[in-house]
Amino acid sequence: MRKHFLPYCLPLIGEEEIGEVVDSLRSGWVTTGPKVKQFEEEFARYTGARHAIAVNSCTSALHLSLAALGVGPGDEVVVPTLTFCATANVVIHLGARPVLVDVNTQGLMEPGAAAEAIGPATKAIVPVHFAGQACDLRGLEDVARGRGIPLIEDAAHAVGAVYRGEKIGTHGRCTAFSFYATKNMTTGEGGMITTSDDQMATLLRRLALHGMSRDAWKRYAESGSWYYEIREAGYKDNMTDVQASLGIHQLRRLESFIARRREIARRYQAAFRQFEELELPAELPERKHVYHLYPVRLRTGALRIGRREFIEELKRRQIGASVHFIPLHRHPYYKARFGYSAREFPVAEELYEGYVSIPLYPRMTDEDADDVIDAVKGIIAEHRRPLMAVAPANSPVIAAAN
Repeated sequence: MRKHFLPYCLPLIGEEEIGEVVDSLRSGWVTTGPKVKQFEEEFARYTGARHAIAVNSCTSALHLSLAALGVGPGDEVVVPTLTFCATANVVIHLGARPVLVDVNTQGLMEPGAAAEAIGPATKAIVPVHFAGQACDLRGLEDVARGRGIPLIEDAAHAVGAVYRGEKIGTHGRCTAFSFYATKNMTTGEGGMITTSDDQMATLLRRLALHGMSRDAWKRYAESGSWYYEIREAGYKDNMTDVQASLGIHQLRRLESFIARRREIARRYQAAFRQFEELELPAELPERKHVYHLYPVRLRTGALRIGRREFIEELKRRQIGASVHFIPLHRHPYYKARFGYSAREFPVAEELYEGYVSIPLYPRMTDEDADDVIDAVKGIIAEHRRPLMAVAPANSPVIAAAN
């Protein structure tokens, strides 16, 4: 038993980040300024995209990307049901309808599901790179290109992930990243949009700051001009230099963060693969998983306790945990407004009923990871259901457990 509680997630912030923030505070540039510009340039180089636009959240990144496409009342946007509410909420904020689709056993949108959901009013497809692993982008791009519909990627979990040799951020029309405190790199709050479309980048920059033709950096710097024009009714979604100061150094350390996450994931895989009570995340071909999450799935009927009790048992052993996610179709708002029901999303339902996300982040030590392993093993040993008690030999529950 640990003496101290291990939180589900903690950021890893070093002296370089702290020093850069202090430098920004002393410089007088605390809103959008030179460090935002530097962060954008370095992020674009890292992903291989032509443009990177820093914003105040991934939610804003998604909202701006859809707004730039002209999504509005009467339109539909295809979204997976297994995601955080922001993915669909931004569609609603624009007056459009989110069309929810089921996911595969790794929590990812399938091209076939996206294709079936497309209708005359479909304006965009928004796949979510769940847990740090890329969707089948080749298949989704084929669907999107064949129907003339843009792909807007939700990469909140996937900064640094790789698909077919290329980093996420260069495939769809736009890609939205998150730098929230729990993500693989952080600016506290914050996000980024990448695109290789020059016109889209220009429009996104205007929309992110009131629709102004010049931002503060262009107006107040030594070579700037006071004059500006409002070209669109934009938003207030810009990132600050204080946030970018964190991001510059977090980005430079990102590959080491990912290496440590993958190391802990390998440790978990080796420790847990022997347990039939658990289904573990799989790394799919031609992809590099960056393990933003490590969700294990409790197999139905294999334990005498359910998911809620399993998490309580972890907490009793001083280990934090979470659940990713409560599918959108289960939330009262989406059920009441759009009439979604559980039977439409059998895979997401099955995943949700058993998912538990256990701690995995670079700040963890090997001893921390071993404590998580010991806690999970202890719970299984204490609450394992005898095989004969699970179900008869020809039961589908047994088939699912093996």
